[in-house]
Amino acid sequence: MISQETPETSGKSGLGVLSRAFLWVTIGSCALAFLAAFENVAVTAVMPTVSTELDGAGLYAIAFAGPFATGVIGMVVCGMWADRRGPTGPLYASVALFSAGLLLCGLAGSMEVLVAGRLVQGLGSGAMMVALYVVVARVYPEELHPKIFAWFAAAWIVPALVGPVTAGAVTDLLGWRWVFLGVVVLAALAMLMVVPALGGLGPEKAKEHGGEGSGRSPALLVWASLAALAVLVLNLAGEVPRVGWALALAAAAVALLAVRPLLPAGTLVSRRGLPSIILMRGLGAAAFFAADVYLPYLFTDRYGFSPTLAGLTLTFGGLAWSAASALQGRLGERLPHALAVRIGTALVFAAILSALATAALGLHPAVPVVGWMVGGAGMGFMYPRLSTLTLSLSAPESRGANSSALAISDSLGAALSLALAGLVFTAFSALPTSTGSFSGVFAFSAAIALAAALLAHRVVPKDHQISTTPHNRKRCPHESHRPA
Repeated sequence: MISQETPETSGKSGLGVLSRAFLWVTIGSCALAFLAAFENVAVTAVMPTVSTELDGAGLYAIAFAGPFATGVIGMVVCGMWADRRGPTGPLYASVALFSAGLLLCGLAGSMEVLVAGRLVQGLGSGAMMVALYVVVARVYPEELHPKIFAWFAAAWIVPALVGPVTAGAVTDLLGWRWVFLGVVVLAALAMLMVVPALGGLGPEKAKEHGGEGSGRSPALLVWASLAALAVLVLNLAGEVPRVGWALALAAAAVALLAVRPLLPAGTLVSRRGLPSIILMRGLGAAAFFAADVYLPYLFTDRYGFSPTLAGLTLTFGGLAWSAASALQGRLGERLPHALAVRIGTALVFAAILSALATAALGLHPAVPVVGWMVGGAGMGFMYPRLSTLTLSLSAPESRGANSSALAISDSLGAALSLALAGLVFTAFSALPTSTGSFSGVFAFSAAIALAAALLAHRVVPKDHQISTTPHNRKRCPHESHRPA
């Protein structure tokens, strides 16, 4: 059995995430996660206005892809720093970078400055989520991990529901700059809520847990930078005529080569335990989000939905994600981690099949609408448990590294699949049938989801159990983070 009770969490078992001991750190941490997610969503709504005002159409794509790429570097740096010195310094620095990027964006007088701000913002937001994961490991007892990660999931889902409308209203009333500047104030307030919980998480505490770190080489920063560059090229490859496919495949190969040292050994071959957990996060993101982007397109192109109605259909999936996250948090150890992951991957696969069948056979649009609610529920069951498993199988000195690996797998999985899905869509659009392009994308996503479903049983190491009840801890052979 594996447990992670630490000096910081001992004596707090049995409390809830909203009990007096955890209330403010729960609210503050979830608020930071919410703000990072809100910026990802809000910028989609305001960027057309920004691009027009700053005459930056040529930099439009990189304003989206840039933060995604620099986020990979932030994740690696934060993971290394948190393992060596604890999460306090990395969290302060990541929030500062996130806020500095927002300030640059809000005060930008040209598109070049705004893109620079977006790069800094991405660096900070990528690091911030890794730091928050380490804070969770140090502050909350392990039986509360499924519940706090359910709150994190909700914090990422709610912006998808309210973000575009809120950003549009702020732009209409105050101007697009306040979509960035207003979040700076909110981030400062959220950080103030977390500060009291960070008091005992400094270097001294980190050294008690082997604070010299997990021994990760600074050379990994080079690999992280190469992976970030490859992701950026991959996202822009579709804009290059004639050689887009070749450039995309080359960039994907470089990204996989560069990310290998950033992940636990055996991740890319689905070794049991932590490596498969990290891989499952990437496969889940790759399958779900590649289909998620094209489902509204299918509704508007084939069924004549208005953009608002097409977007509303995805809202149901987001609500199902949030509800399933809350449910798995309430079930706790009554729902074994591995079973939750298997259920989640199976539901995501079924949801994508409903979209594929609709695109290929011209089924009623209610089929994928209901299907996407099923898929959202699958993500809600799977994502929080993968986060919990990662911390459960991590030695104290490797929590930062492994949280970083989880975030990197998530980000790169989505980036690679979205870019390749775009190329698949373009390639299949040349087929005589008008449904070929959508069918091709959903088939591509379904293949990834099927792989995830078939490998889901490997998330728990053989002959080991993960418990959310604190007791004496036995080290698992997969818990240390080694280069893949």
